[in-house]
Amino acid sequence: MHVVLYTRHGCHLCADAWRVLEAERAAFPLSLQAVDIDADPHLVALYGESVPVVTVNGQVRFRGQVNPVLLRRLLQALERSEE
Repeated sequence: MHVVLYTRHGCHLCADAWRVLEAERAAFPLSLQAVDIDADPHLVALYGESVPVVTVNGQVRFRGQVNPVLLRRLLQALERSEE
C-alpha cells in the first residue's frame, strides 16, 4: 500500500499525522512518502490549508487530521482485498 502525506513546513497536525502513519507501518506493509506542497504550485492550489492530506493508493482518505481508528480499519480492509 502506498501512502502519501501532503504536508507543509511548520504544520503540527502534519507531524501528528506522520506519527500515526509510522505507527501503522509496523502492522502493515506500507510505503510511506511525505510531500511538501509548497514545492509545487499545483499542490498548493489543490490542498492549500487542508493539510495534512493523506492518500492511500492514490485516493484521498484524510484531510486535516488522521483518525487512527479509521486508518487501521481502512488498512485492514485494503490488506484483505489484496489477498
